[in-house]
Amino acid sequence: MNEFLIQPDVVIVLVGTLVGIASSLLGTFLVLRKSSMLSDAISHSILLGIILVYIITGNQYSPFFIVGAAAVGVLTVVLTELLASSNRVKNDAAIGLVYPLLFAIAVILINLFAANVHIDTDAVLLGEIGFAWLDTTTFLGIEVASAVLSLSAVTLINALFVFLFYKELKLSTFDPGLAAALGFSPTFIYYALLSLTSVTAVTAFDSVGAILLVAFIIVPPSAAYLLTDKLWKMLFFGSVFSVASGFLGYLSAIWLDVSIGGMMAVFTGIFLALAFFFGPKYGLIAQEVRRRQQRSDNTARMLLVHLYNHEQDDLSVRENAITALSEHLRWNQQQIQRVMEKSLDDGLISRGPKGERLFLTSKGRVLAQEVLEPWEHNEPKL
Repeated sequence: MNEFLIQPDVVIVLVGTLVGIASSLLGTFLVLRKSSMLSDAISHSILLGIILVYIITGNQYSPFFIVGAAAVGVLTVVLTELLASSNRVKNDAAIGLVYPLLFAIAVILINLFAANVHIDTDAVLLGEIGFAWLDTTTFLGIEVASAVLSLSAVTLINALFVFLFYKELKLSTFDPGLAAALGFSPTFIYYALLSLTSVTAVTAFDSVGAILLVAFIIVPPSAAYLLTDKLWKMLFFGSVFSVASGFLGYLSAIWLDVSIGGMMAVFTGIFLALAFFFGPKYGLIAQEVRRRQQRSDNTARMLLVHLYNHEQDDLSVRENAITALSEHLRWNQQQIQRVMEKSLDDGLISRGPKGERLFLTSKGRVLAQEVLEPWEHNEPKL
């Protein structure tokens, strides 16, 4: 076990998958709240909390980094909401105003007070997951990468938070008014969620950087959102996509000799693209299939209504003849043949002895009456 946990390949994949799971668990609720870009703001602005703690303590490994980062993350959200509530700027514009300011202040403070210390913008933005295996510590007699240990703790905390407050998170996300009426505090849940996002960001930034962190927070939950309407399934799929992105991203990066973190982020985008095109409910292909099916059903209903309207007509022999459909319904021969075959297969119509006239079956007549019923009820009385 000791040798296994310090292998570079194992550590890199573990770090990537742990960051992915921890991020996607929280990101699911941010995506559903339409606040996903706050993760980008938080992941940048936490640098201010880190440098302030360093200036106060003089220790670049201070355990208070997490406290400072969480506090600045909450401050980012508070300032954003204050700006948005003024009705002078929209929420996305408020985010764009707040976090660059905080990030810029952090960069200035770094240049003034920590120019020679390993707290820099490159570390925060890019990280270097490929070197995560070099920093190890001993835990329960086993030598393990420090990043694996800290990220395991964060992942466990995030998972426990979602598990213990699942009902509160669900209610405050979909119906804050009902949550408040039931005695929950949507505001507390929201800020707890964002505080954990800050903690996750500051724990992960040295290994994976803000860019990959934001990708894991937003993209896997968004891909999961395209696959299901169930919250627990969305949490599950988001975690699965994160694990798969970490594993496949590493293998692809080694094969192509490119950035490991970059390839992990690319694979989150690949899974999103796959869900976008091939999702069973919201995918583009599924939607196009449903649209075509709907158009086919509508044309079949047009035929049924036409036959029903002329069923008792003295001219039904001529009006309900196949040759008359092109004149009355403005269909070409291919459309007539396609709709007629579908309606025959569905048992909605039948053909006369000579095959030239169409008749409604009992099933087709009922469906035609259902189509006409709303119009019959709304017909103005003279």
